[in-house]
Amino acid sequence: MYELIKTDGKAKRGRLVTVHGTIETPVFMNVGTAAAIKGAVSTDDLRAIKTQVELSNTYHLHVRPGDEIVRKLGGLHKFMNWDKPILTDSGGFQVFSLAGLRKIKEEGVHFHSHIDGKKIFMGPEESMQIQSNLASTIAMAFDECPSSVADRSYMEKSVARTTRWLKRCKKEMNRLNSLSGTLNSQQLLFGINQGGIYEDIRISHAQQITELNLDGYAVGGLAVGESHEDMYRILDAVVPYLPQNKPTYLMGVGTPANILEAVDRGVDFFDCVYPSRNGRHGHVYTNRGKLNLFNAKYELDDRPIEENCQCPACRSYSRAYIRHLLKAKEMLGMRLCVLHNLYFYNTMMEEIREAIEGGTYKEYKARKLAGMGQKS
Repeated sequence: MYELIKTDGKAKRGRLVTVHGTIETPVFMNVGTAAAIKGAVSTDDLRAIKTQVELSNTYHLHVRPGDEIVRKLGGLHKFMNWDKPILTDSGGFQVFSLAGLRKIKEEGVHFHSHIDGKKIFMGPEESMQIQSNLASTIAMAFDECPSSVADRSYMEKSVARTTRWLKRCKKEMNRLNSLSGTLNSQQLLFGINQGGIYEDIRISHAQQITELNLDGYAVGGLAVGESHEDMYRILDAVVPYLPQNKPTYLMGVGTPANILEAVDRGVDFFDCVYPSRNGRHGHVYTNRGKLNLFNAKYELDDRPIEENCQCPACRSYSRAYIRHLLKAKEMLGMRLCVLHNLYFYNTMMEEIREAIEGGTYKEYKARKLAGMGQKS
């Protein structure tokens, strides 16, 4: 059940009540592809850094350890000791990212596993069955994420197939949720809008999938090579055609600036690997821009990554010490940077929610962007 609490311009402050707890939006979902955040971050850590939703990947968990194994162990929540919401990506993005290892047909996609080359088939029904075995809170519909430079003819055919697949996903999800042995019979289903950078295809697809009355709607196929200007243009065009009284999820985005801009356009769910990936390489986010802790200028810097930050890294350690850990290839350095970055993102989302509630989002966004544009 989604409640729209407040709007400030197009920005939405919402609340999604799920079987695994309430999600306050706008929200950033912390990405743990294989049921773990890369960088030695535990689920206890996630609780400490204000994580609301953990995101895992259907394809990767199907390949290893296997969704049947996760099911036998009580589902993903029990398996990874996480009692809050989990969203599972459908495997559709792997149709895009594993282009050299797959073949797309009407029934679904034939893969070769990126781990051992084993043949895999995944279609809408298989994706729903895997996600039901994982027992995530929110399941994503199985779609094709076409290349952002695909021509119009291919894009139209791809989007039409994604719509047919979405109808099959909904039918199968309803069937699975009605079975007595299903681990999470209240699993939610989000559909995905596609269409590349063609506004008319995007809008038409949004109108079609809105009619299916799903639990939420995602905008997919962005942040895959197109410019930021194109991404914002597409959001300006398509978000007004998605239901305002449902969650709006921009998949795989992005930088703090991307999130601030997308919130201003009506998006309230986000996920991205940037904070954890950048953290593992010593790049940390602050309110005055991004720092590279490998830089020599931090060798004698006894300040925390960011003054007044309450993350586990900033409460206890200096830039100089974390830099030493990174240079010495000690895992603790990577872990501390990831914890800081995820805390920074989760805190920024808190600030965004407060600003929308207070009717000051435009001012907050301008102030935040200006601050992060400064050099430290």
